[in-house]
Amino acid sequence: MEQRFDRLQQEQMDGASYRRIEGDWTSGVLILCDHAENRIPPPYCTLGLSPEDIGRHLAYDIGAAGVAEHLAQALRAPALLTRYSRLLIDPNRGLDDPTLVMQLSDGRVVPGNAVLDEAEIAARVEHYYAPYHHAIDTAVDEAVARGKPPVLLAIHSFTQAWKSVPRSWHVAVLWDKDPRLARALLEELRAIPGITVGDNVPYSGQLKGDTLYQHGTTRGLAHALIEIRQDLILGPEGQAEWAERLAEVVRKVLATAGPRLHAIERYGSHTDCAAQGSG
Repeated sequence: MEQRFDRLQQEQMDGASYRRIEGDWTSGVLILCDHAENRIPPPYCTLGLSPEDIGRHLAYDIGAAGVAEHLAQALRAPALLTRYSRLLIDPNRGLDDPTLVMQLSDGRVVPGNAVLDEAEIAARVEHYYAPYHHAIDTAVDEAVARGKPPVLLAIHSFTQAWKSVPRSWHVAVLWDKDPRLARALLEELRAIPGITVGDNVPYSGQLKGDTLYQHGTTRGLAHALIEIRQDLILGPEGQAEWAERLAEVVRKVLATAGPRLHAIERYGSHTDCAAQGSG
């Protein structure tokens, strides 16, 4: 696309590709939100999609940003949230993943992604993907330098139905081989009355190259991804409610799991990604 040559000037107007919420590193937690917003930079217009599509789950994880913000405040923890739609480029994918830039999403062709050359993909990586991951690395380095490697907790949301099939889970924990944080979260969540908890559903946490693989698995940090059903967090009240619920769970996990949660331990990673979803 010829528009990429004007992008540096436009970025001065758009700002960074992520935003950071400052927090206390002694909290021992770094909160991430990979699909926080559905904004698309002006040079790309709407990627050829309707405003209705840009407002749907295919463009971002509805409600996840609000939960992440409230959770960071409740735990006094730092957080990093993306600022652009995953339709532009998906920060929760590896650079070699064929879904890094989606041409078809939830049955919708994305016209602005239909014909992309290597230079355009490289430009999107440089301006909208790499800065977020660099910020995560920097944040982890800062915590490690302070003597307390953080646990990584990513916040996502999923639709209440898929292809007209209802999804019964209220919340789910996604994870790969490192069980330290995930199993403890599952235990505490399942202890909450009236909550249906999923384990590696509706997507799999065994996605090589995703955010937690890059910054958790490869660095030996305890990590997990929490998926919350969208209809429960559509508005501020639900987002605050679920954030406080998660904050209480995380506090219990941190209090009972001990220092092992903050140790550097490498478990390797699954390589079978057949069950991966949209994240």
